[in-house]
Parts: sequence; structure tokens; C-alpha cells
Amino acid sequence: MKKDFVYLASASPRRSELLRQIGVPFQVKVAAIAEEPLARELPEAYVVRLAAAKAETIWAAAVGEVRPVLAADTAVVLDGELLGKPASEAEAATMLERLSGRSHRVLTAVALRHAAGLETRLSESEVRFRATTAAERQAYCRTGEPFDKAGGYGIQGHAAVFVEELKGSYSGVVGLPLYETAALLARCGIDFWLTARAA
Repeated sequence: MKKDFVYLASASPRRSELLRQIGVPFQVKVAAIAEEPLARELPEAYVVRLAAAKAETIWAAAVGEVRPVLAADTAVVLDGELLGKPASEAEAATMLERLSGRSHRVLTAVALRHAAGLETRLSESEVRFRATTAAERQAYCRTGEPFDKAGGYGIQGHAAVFVEELKGSYSGVVGLPLYETAALLARCGIDFWLTARAA
């Protein structure tokens, strides 16, 4: 069967936009998996495990199909601790206060499940926030942006004004590192810029 599109195992509009950016046709299929870290699990292992589980879940559900499944998972790590998605404005404000004036790591794992098996890649970036004020953090929380994002912020949104320095992959911090993604797609015969060439 011709591999003219992939399944994207993510409901994230940011990942969809990034995949469109490199011209890969896709369909979204959301994988519901438990996202709690295991005991003593390192952040790197955590994001790779979740990305792989999402890809495998959609692959297993698509019985009889030979469509590759692309999945990703992102974690913000500060002092070795995973900062997940805040459940409240107060929790978001606390996360942003901890990030203020400091550097943190952003890990994004990409997994691709295809007929030959499962492959993964890991992107690691370092982001430094300038010192922020309580008023700025509260105003940012009121935008609603923090609540579906690891670490309580989106670099592609209003929080861009907090970012003093970025070392690594911008797209990886957003949620889908395009260098690693394109490399995985090419290895299993999926080309990018397909949409651009067809237009």
C-alpha cells in the first residue's frame, strides 16, 4: 500500500501545525494512555516510553492497515523534576515562578511505528527564562495558555517574551522536533514536502 500519509497519534494542534509545515499528509488518531512516570524513571526514559506507547497503541488499533504511526511526548525538566501540565492557575503560576531567571531542559521524544518495527529519537533543548514578575506571570496565566502545556508555558505563544535564550530545537520545545521527525519518516519511505509538490 502506498504510504501517502501517516497517522499522528496526538490531539495537539501544535504538532499538527509542525507536521503541516514540512508538508507531510496525516490523519489524527488520539491514543489514550496513562502518563504517570514510573518509580525512579529518568525523564529521558519517560518521554521515550510515552511516545512509543502512543505509537504502538494506534498501530495495534489499526488492524490490517500498514500506515506508519507518528507520536511524540514532551517534558519540561527543572532540577531533575518533571513539570507536567498545570491543573490550575495557581499551579501554573508556581511553575512559572520556579522557571523565572533560570534555565531548564525540554525533552521531546518522537516515535514512529511502521511495518518493520518501532524507532525513536530524542531531542533535548535548554531554555532560559528571564526574570519575570508576579504580575507578568498572573497575566500570562489569565491567557489560558499554560493549561495544556508541559511546564505551564508555550514558547510559540505569549510566553515567548519570557525566553531569554534557547539552545537546541525550537520545534522540539514546541512539541515535535522536525529534524528528528524528518529523519524517521525518511527511513521508512515517507517523504516530506509531499503537499508542496502536489500543489
